[in-house]
Amino acid sequence: MASSGLAYPDRFYAAAAYAGFGAGGATSSSAISRFQNDVALLLYGLYQQATVGPCNVPKPRAWNPVEQSKWTSWHGLGSMPSAEAMRLFVKILEEEDPGWYSRVPEFNPEPVVDIEMHKPKEDPKVILASTNGTSIPEPKTISENGSSVETQDKVVILEGLSAVSVHEEWTPLSVNGQRPKPRYEHGATVVQDKMYIFGGNHNGRYLSDLQALDLKSLTWSKIDAKFQAGSNDSSKSAQVSSCAGHSLISWGNNFFSVAGHTKDPSENITVKEFDPHTCTWSIVKTYGKPPVSRGGQSVTLVGTTLVLFGGEDAKRCLLNDLHILDLETMTWDDVDAIGTPPSPRSDHAAACHADRYLLIFGGGSHATCFNDLHVLDLQTMEWSRPKQQGLTPSPRAGHAGATVGENWYIVGGGNNKSGVSETLVLNMSTLTWSVVSSVEGRVPLASEGMTLVHSNYNGDDYLISFGGYNGRYSNEVFALKLTLKSDLQSKPKEERASDSTSRVLEPEVELSHDGKIREIAMDSADSDLKKDDASELLVALKAEKEELEAALNREQLRTIQLKEEIAEAEARNADLTKELQTVRGQLAAEQSRCFKLEVDVAELRQKLQSMDALEREVELLRRQKAASEQAALEAKQRQSSSGMWGWLVGTPPDQSES
Repeated sequence: MASSGLAYPDRFYAAAAYAGFGAGGATSSSAISRFQNDVALLLYGLYQQATVGPCNVPKPRAWNPVEQSKWTSWHGLGSMPSAEAMRLFVKILEEEDPGWYSRVPEFNPEPVVDIEMHKPKEDPKVILASTNGTSIPEPKTISENGSSVETQDKVVILEGLSAVSVHEEWTPLSVNGQRPKPRYEHGATVVQDKMYIFGGNHNGRYLSDLQALDLKSLTWSKIDAKFQAGSNDSSKSAQVSSCAGHSLISWGNNFFSVAGHTKDPSENITVKEFDPHTCTWSIVKTYGKPPVSRGGQSVTLVGTTLVLFGGEDAKRCLLNDLHILDLETMTWDDVDAIGTPPSPRSDHAAACHADRYLLIFGGGSHATCFNDLHVLDLQTMEWSRPKQQGLTPSPRAGHAGATVGENWYIVGGGNNKSGVSETLVLNMSTLTWSVVSSVEGRVPLASEGMTLVHSNYNGDDYLISFGGYNGRYSNEVFALKLTLKSDLQSKPKEERASDSTSRVLEPEVELSHDGKIREIAMDSADSDLKKDDASELLVALKAEKEELEAALNREQLRTIQLKEEIAEAEARNADLTKELQTVRGQLAAEQSRCFKLEVDVAELRQKLQSMDALEREVELLRRQKAASEQAALEAKQRQSSSGMWGWLVGTPPDQSES
């Protein structure tokens, strides 16, 4: 945490001094203008509770609404302990202005009386070094988690970006006006020396405000934008929907907002256009098949088209599809590129080189982050994984990128564990990575979901970052001034090639004895030689034309052969398709026959089981019959034996039986 260097109550007094509260609860006018009214009143009440104690003063008269509101804010805290009021004061200040401690001078623990924010006192006796009339602030060092971080004095707010004199080092900018709410996953772009910030995410809530930072005066202003609901009713206006994870792309004097997560997502991507002149949002009518709605995608301006890649849809499904929007016809085109595309991802960075190559770097899935680099040739529509030089970047997602000439700058991002502290640059011609700058500690530059834009101010190139999230939401603005070396390296190869070609075509020169360069002029007598050269050149051109025509004829013949081969392949494919259909019919008939056989087998098994039961019943009847016959035989034998005994005793058989 930025303010971990001070303990309470010194930390509270430093925060109070920064916010503009002096002894006895006096506040500077800049403190009221710096925060919203409810926040300023709450800070006032907490300051009074921490320094004076519970409110025991009588309620002000009703005709003074300001004093009555201040009394109500203080009185509403009741008997809150002083220590708790101090902690709440610092916590609220950090939520509204996360980087406040980085702009506080070395703190003296004694209470500070009426420190004015925004406009530091100018000492007329102090004369700063200047370059071309631009004041160069004296750097100072503050503590950041025990390490030193060099920052610039607040004098930069009076000079704009030109006062940032240190090259290749990030400088926190002190700005005027009310800062936007801290956020991440917002969109940012530069139009006519103004950096526009739209939407974003704060505490899980999507934002819809539009803010502008004037890069000349470094003054924030909130734009009261209208929303044109439809072209048939231009007077009808409403609130533009909140969104996060969208992309802002400058186009002329306007800019587009493409895609993004919303509370009530639509089925397809929505493209909105903002006109700074009329301060009006409007929905752009597009044609073709638009991509599904998503956020965390990349949108890159290539000539007169927007190239959209990847992202995450409303169902949290990661994407790696490719779509192109023609800005002249406003028509979407679904592109099927060859080669191996990047794996599905979101929160990556993309850039265009030489109006032909689309570069995709990093990003993340639900489980991991990437550090791979993919290149799409927009002429052949083929993906490739080129070999890179220099250092190997660490995996990251949620980083921001901006191109200056041939150089692609990458700032911030995270890997699910910590933020990335170094600022990288990739030379897109040589694909060489190098480190530009590095920060230490938990600072907004090592955040996810920040934005990075490029601005050329007074002939110098600057990178400007805003916002982000690294455990805390940020609304800080940082600037990095690029060196002249970067500017020279950023000159496109094509331009250098054209320069070298023009040098070859220039008249031959030589140095005279006095060191002057003079041109070797062609004598008029050489006109015949010129004609000969022209005729030779004409013959050479004719010969080259004949070669090209022959090559064209060969290619046409090859095309005809390929068409014939394709026709034969299609005929074979048709025959194979018919044969496949025949085989499928036979297979279906065999499957039907097998099914019938299985039914017959099942019926036979049932009959067999019935026969087994009948055999058991027959066997049982046989046994019963045998038992009956045996019983009858025994009864007959007993009858025979009883007749013989009656004869012996003189009893006639008939009597014995009776």
